[in-house]
Amino acid sequence: MPDASTNPHRLPSFVVPSHYRIVLEPELDEATFSGTVEIEVEIGQATDNIQINSADLEISSVLVRDAIGGETSASDVEHDEEMERATLSFASELSPGPYTIAIDFTGILNDQLHGFYRSTFTDDEGEEHTIATTQFESTHARRAFPCFDEPAFKASFGVTLIVPEDQFAVSNGPTVSETDLGNGRKSILFEDTMVMSTYLVAFIVGPFEATDPVDVDGVPLRIVHPIGKGHLTDYALEAGAFALKFFSRYYGIPYPGQKLDMVAVPDFAFGAMENLGCITYREVLLLVDKSRPTEPELLRVADVIAHEIAHMWFGDLVTMEWWNGIWLNEAFATFMAAMCSDNFNSGWGRWNQFSLERSMAFDVDSLANTRPIEIEVNSPVDAEGMFDLLTYEKGGSVLRMLEQYLGEEEFKDGISYYLNKHKYGNTETNDLWDAIEHVTQQPARRIMDSWIFQKGFPLVSASISEDGSTITLEQDRFLYTKAEVADTTIWSVPVVLKVGTSTGIEEVRYLLEEKSAEVELASTADWVAVNAGGSGFFRARYSAEMLKALSSSMFENLTPIERYGLVDDTWSSVMAGRTSATEFLELARSFKRETDLDVWTVLSGCLSGLEKLVEGDAKLRYQTVIRDLAQPALDRLDWEPDESDSSRDLELRGLFVRLLANVGDDELAIKNAGDLHDSYLRDAGSVEPNIAAAATGVVASKGDSAQYEVFLGKYKNPTTPQEERRYQSALSAFPGETEMQRTLAMTLDGTVRTQDAPYLLAVCMRNKEQGYLAWEFIKDNWGTINKDFPSNSIVRMLSGVTSLSKPEQADDVIAFFDEHEVPQGQLTLQQTLEKLRVNVALRERESGPFSKSLTS
Repeated sequence: MPDASTNPHRLPSFVVPSHYRIVLEPELDEATFSGTVEIEVEIGQATDNIQINSADLEISSVLVRDAIGGETSASDVEHDEEMERATLSFASELSPGPYTIAIDFTGILNDQLHGFYRSTFTDDEGEEHTIATTQFESTHARRAFPCFDEPAFKASFGVTLIVPEDQFAVSNGPTVSETDLGNGRKSILFEDTMVMSTYLVAFIVGPFEATDPVDVDGVPLRIVHPIGKGHLTDYALEAGAFALKFFSRYYGIPYPGQKLDMVAVPDFAFGAMENLGCITYREVLLLVDKSRPTEPELLRVADVIAHEIAHMWFGDLVTMEWWNGIWLNEAFATFMAAMCSDNFNSGWGRWNQFSLERSMAFDVDSLANTRPIEIEVNSPVDAEGMFDLLTYEKGGSVLRMLEQYLGEEEFKDGISYYLNKHKYGNTETNDLWDAIEHVTQQPARRIMDSWIFQKGFPLVSASISEDGSTITLEQDRFLYTKAEVADTTIWSVPVVLKVGTSTGIEEVRYLLEEKSAEVELASTADWVAVNAGGSGFFRARYSAEMLKALSSSMFENLTPIERYGLVDDTWSSVMAGRTSATEFLELARSFKRETDLDVWTVLSGCLSGLEKLVEGDAKLRYQTVIRDLAQPALDRLDWEPDESDSSRDLELRGLFVRLLANVGDDELAIKNAGDLHDSYLRDAGSVEPNIAAAATGVVASKGDSAQYEVFLGKYKNPTTPQEERRYQSALSAFPGETEMQRTLAMTLDGTVRTQDAPYLLAVCMRNKEQGYLAWEFIKDNWGTINKDFPSNSIVRMLSGVTSLSKPEQADDVIAFFDEHEVPQGQLTLQQTLEKLRVNVALRERESGPFSKSLTS
């Protein structure tokens, strides 16, 4: 990675900040702000200029004060808009030593959901309110105040906000004082923060309220929310308090901030942001009525809260040196969130559900256009492109793999040692592996380097000797499409074998660091599972005799996560052309006895994928197969929940309803879903939330114009943020062209918030009947979409094109992007287009044979 001296996007390193005093006065109605900042710095060499980050700001005055009070005004301020910096020039050289830089400036409260931005919301009485809030990651603090806007330039921050006297304001530190200025405004002084990076600074102003603080081991925890939504805060307080305690004990380090406010923001481009002591969230990911959401909605809220609180140590207390290391911040928080949620509610089976996220990472990493987890990052645009599935889900998955191989306690001790050694500082990725090696005496760096700096992952093929005493393992890179040149990449693969013998089940651990190896077993094997526990980031392929032995006893000998892996690995083989769709369906039929939610989740997704391959009579036959497979499973649960149902049973029931109705086209399931939705409309509390959500989706997918009006009304007048999101998404599922056109129009006319519109368009492209219409809408409005939507959301919106797998549709998509770029995510776009080609190839390869197998 280029260092500061060779990367033009990095500031010179000889001016180092230590403390900021920031005063900001936002004008909400005019969408502007004014401010001053005093930055205490140490200048390491004589210089006649200081470079500082500044974007979209007008700097009106600059002076520097030396340690004895002498002042020097800047002779010139030169702005470089492309590099987002200002050069402060002085008539004579500044000698090495301590200085204070004082800058006056003004700026605009933008509507792009980054920097210091403006947002509006309408309360329950129909009154519109305006707020000002921040989102600085990766490089947007420079849009709020001139600063040294790089992670390594850590400093403490003292913030003062001058706001209307009737407005609420919050920042990273606790409030020290409020002063009435006598002109309808007040000045709020916040306590200085610990040393931290600029991207973690936050301040929010508007008509908010705060819950009474909850004391969590001496840390005051509050939920800050738009007025009138205090009744939706109890669950977040419960989950937040649990996470604070859990991480303090896991890391062995007290919470590093003075307080913790979790703030619900009406317009927010990300899911949440880990600002120290002032975490910001989308409303739907923080505010919830615990009696009304589905289990996945509750889990999602708990996960996001845990993810952000995990960052208070891993990211805020210890921070990456530069943006190439952002993957470790996000991967570790992803991994830790799953661990915290698993402890918060063991009934969720969170580590089993983590398999679904691992599968999403596999899907991207199976492409030729994948990337290593850690790559060179030079510019702000490069940094924006790092926030993807490979950073979060693959990164989290390989951390879980390492933890399970080394041992949970050993891994935890290594993390605690790392955080204690580097607290308040900055690190490179290898510092973590070295800390874990120091504690565990295991080759963590060697293992992880092969996963972090190499793209892709291996397919581990297994065969067994005739006498059952030896397993041969061989690794090759797994790709959906055959590589033109043989790929010789070798990974350090922590393989955990589960071996069934005549005397019981044994576990064998082996670090596969060569192309192939033979593993001698202590006892003769009757059957072997290659990825025991399901935590290895690799696909498994078995010889015919091993697969037969494994499948014949899978319900007796394999855990749900291992059965999940068997299904998921087989489906990936279908995508790669190694296994036929017909063979996969035969495997799926063998799962009639299956009762696990996560196994059924992956089966349901694969079965929905097979539906796209069939039409006409073959589709009718396929629907019969689905009904035969799913109906007995639903019958075991029954339509009506009872007190003995676990949280996973509740979610599984909804899955079967959707599978039967939407893929199986089952008349009774469709009718029952309609009746249940009618009951929900009359009395939402009368229908169990998971079944209500399933019914909502079924009704939309079969709905007409009258039902569309009902759904639109519910979207515009929801009782909770989760209900709003549920009905918003359902608007994309209606099969009619007119209804789709209305939904599409709402993404640009202000009906749908810009934080949500890109994701709604992505779902619209997945509509079975009208997906291509949604794509044409995006093409026709490409300029407006890129102007109005948050820049980081464009490539996420385009994920929906992978559903357009008819060859002529795919050709149109690919041709469009021959002439149009997505600068914030060009590599992710190339991955999306490659996956589209993979889906087209699957359709062309399998539609005919699969249809014939169903009708013959």
